[in-house]
Amino acid sequence: MTQTQAAGRNAGTREPPPRLVLPGSITLTGRGAVVALFAASFLGLLIAAWTGWDTFADVLFVMTCGAVTCYTRVSGLRALVVCPPLAFFTGSALAQAITAPDAFSAAVGILVTLATSTLWLFTGTALVVVIALGRGYRPRMPALRDRLRDAVTLKTTRRK
Repeated sequence: MTQTQAAGRNAGTREPPPRLVLPGSITLTGRGAVVALFAASFLGLLIAAWTGWDTFADVLFVMTCGAVTCYTRVSGLRALVVCPPLAFFTGSALAQAITAPDAFSAAVGILVTLATSTLWLFTGTALVVVIALGRGYRPRMPALRDRLRDAVTLKTTRRK
């Protein structure tokens, strides 16, 4: 059996999987993306508290999750993937601390905001994860890989 090689391609090389790359000059670090997500959450919740448009803060949060994930460097996606709920909670706590008349009202306001925005939080977090995976983020789990390898090695040595 003979093998043929296509013109311009090396026979033994593998190409990396394609990444979603957006054209533009804006790139954020992981920390910058977290700060941008927090700022958008805080400002959206502050405007929502003053105007009564609760959906505005939620929609702004989801849109910011998508935009920030698209413009973050691939090396910074690890920090960004875990932070959307934390950024929203911190923004909610700060917005309630500024707008609530007392501490009890602020605590109740934080809980009500988190309860009414749960679907939006899950949507924003899922959007971040999907876009990050599409852009090439792969979680590193060396401890799990080492444990699995040790378990397989232990089973094969016991069988002999």
